[in-house]
Amino acid sequence: MLTVAALYHFTRFPDPKALQGPLAKLACGEGVKGTLLLAPEGINGTIAGPRAGIDAVLAHIRALPGCAGLVWKESTATEMPFGRMKVRLKREIVTMGQPDVDPLAAVGHYVAPADWNDLISAPDVAVIDTRNDYEVEIGTFDGAVDPGTKSFRDFPAWWQDNAHRFHNKRIAMFCTGGIRCEKSTNYLISQGVEEVFHLQGGILKYLEEIPEADSRWQGECFVFDKRVSLGHGLKHGSYDLCHACRRPLSARDKARPEYEEGVSCHRCLSEYSDTDRARFRERQHQVELAEERGEAHIGREPASRA
Repeated sequence: MLTVAALYHFTRFPDPKALQGPLAKLACGEGVKGTLLLAPEGINGTIAGPRAGIDAVLAHIRALPGCAGLVWKESTATEMPFGRMKVRLKREIVTMGQPDVDPLAAVGHYVAPADWNDLISAPDVAVIDTRNDYEVEIGTFDGAVDPGTKSFRDFPAWWQDNAHRFHNKRIAMFCTGGIRCEKSTNYLISQGVEEVFHLQGGILKYLEEIPEADSRWQGECFVFDKRVSLGHGLKHGSYDLCHACRRPLSARDKARPEYEEGVSCHRCLSEYSDTDRARFRERQHQVELAEERGEAHIGREPASRA
């Protein structure tokens, strides 16, 4: 059984590039795979590997400047959910495109999973899902507002167009692991919203701690690795992935005529050209050849669309 650790931490890294090499070398040496993003504002990512390897990488990260308070969320996988280890340099560890947003300055009030149901049941609370539309489609909290955004960059514009809908409301926000809410709650505070809350540890922590019988969550939670989705108790979900557009697919979606494994689905058929689909077919062919040889093809690794 492999350990999967999802983590983020906002801190000041004056020279993220200096941290990149040693972190990648350690992770690879410990048999850990996944993606970690480094930026001047901190670190974000998900990694998987043997228990000892994960512990070694987490200890290394906690020793980085300002990271002693790192908090992470763990789950398990029976197979390695990543094809390789990547440590990438980015401008932001979660891209909102708002240079004045600073989670280190102020964020919303954290709400523990045990207290979340009471908060979102209050009549003066508006619950907003900060994730992308394709994530919301397979699962969300009962009664949550779906902004319908294609990426997190779209959230500020959506708020500007819809802020009037939430006059005199307390705002409760949530996302997969909590990182988007660090920025979205700071943004709302800067826009004059006085009472902003967010789910501590995100959906994953809620699904881990809250029994299904008591849950306000409906559906499954999309994750950016080969598991695709998780349910209550962080059990593996029922969704597969379109390896063209990286969106989740149900069994019903895969039965549609637009679906061709590794090439297209009903959501992305019009998004790519015939040339693109020819390239995808060749990639799928190489994947199948690799499987026949008993090898993994790293070109099939899920990628973030945040």
